[in-house]
Amino acid sequence: MEELEKLEKKYGIIRPYLNEASMRVCAAADALIIGRGGPSIVARASGLSRTTIYAGMKEINEKAGVEEIHDTNTKHTRIRHKGGGRKCLVTNNPELLTALVKLVSPLTRGDPTSPLRWTCKSTTKLAEELRKQGFKICQRTVWTLLDEMGYSMQSNRKTREGADHPDRNKQFLYIAQKVEEFQKANLPVISVDAKKKENIGCYKNAGREWQPSKQPEEVNMHDFTDKELGKVIPYGVYDLTQNHGWVSVGINHNTAEFAVATIHRWWKEMGMNVYPGASELLITADGGGSNGSRVRLWKMEIQRLAREENMTIQVCHFPPGTSKWNKIEHRMFCHITANWRGRPLESTAIVVNLIANTHTKQGLKIKADVDSGLYVTGKKITDKEMKSLAITHDAFHGEWNYKIAPQKT
Repeated sequence: MEELEKLEKKYGIIRPYLNEASMRVCAAADALIIGRGGPSIVARASGLSRTTIYAGMKEINEKAGVEEIHDTNTKHTRIRHKGGGRKCLVTNNPELLTALVKLVSPLTRGDPTSPLRWTCKSTTKLAEELRKQGFKICQRTVWTLLDEMGYSMQSNRKTREGADHPDRNKQFLYIAQKVEEFQKANLPVISVDAKKKENIGCYKNAGREWQPSKQPEEVNMHDFTDKELGKVIPYGVYDLTQNHGWVSVGINHNTAEFAVATIHRWWKEMGMNVYPGASELLITADGGGSNGSRVRLWKMEIQRLAREENMTIQVCHFPPGTSKWNKIEHRMFCHITANWRGRPLESTAIVVNLIANTHTKQGLKIKADVDSGLYVTGKKITDKEMKSLAITHDAFHGEWNYKIAPQKT
């Protein structure tokens, strides 16, 4: 900013003493001295267009001379008569801007007849389309016009969660009340979910890790899955009260059987020691995936767990499109991701060790182990089997909130 202010003062002083040619060459010289970004900075300071400055830079490089023609009615000496020179494209073609705006407008995304509906809107393709419409224009001019109209290259931003369910907030409150009831009674409350699948092998992992200068760890160029090493599926259980967690690292498929087997392992390894003699368990889970509210196998496996451990299991699902509010996401999974940032997951053992060694100042502790079970996909649960469940649906959104007893009464 300081450099820009100095240049503005400079051009304010010298402008009356320069003609168009010398003004152009002076600006071009400053741009060359500044280097990268110079034409833009000098354009803002001098009031000249970048096209003019680029022309001056070309003249300097070619060492071309100019002939002066004076005009005393201007602040500086002109080299052409007033009104001379090439006219702006927009002046000669007032429809040009309208045509360009129509091509880049977001509204055209919904128009199947738009010529650029199915192509990327680069300045080169925009120029090609405008030329098809009869306008004489180059890619550089399209870029300049877009810049002057306030357009810039931008990426997508994830902000939309989709349409909110009308009872979205009520369900959040319902879950919160259930959690509070269970915690007051010193009963276990867990949040469950599957982390994204991870390639095993020497693959790039997001994030940066301290390494000797200019000696980054080398990984594979491509992320094609190694057929021998395969992928792993971390499925987690997070204890909301104790701030402790369990992760089973699956090597097969993320099925409802795998999900409930992980919950069972958490109970055997961690839960039953903290909550001895507990008669009830509350599970908060997403509405989709292997633990989805519509997955019959999930409910069948929960029934099996309730029977084996002789406890009633209450399940509360989050509304559609709200999985990021599941506690396990920002209380446990985010710390696991941070712990293995920038490190290739070269073996299942490394994955388990990195998960198990994830800790926080707030007291998060995680245990992890490999689940080598083979879980078959496509299992069907019949209507008869569903009727055998000892399930009771809550009065409020029973499809999301229900409890399964060890057996029917």
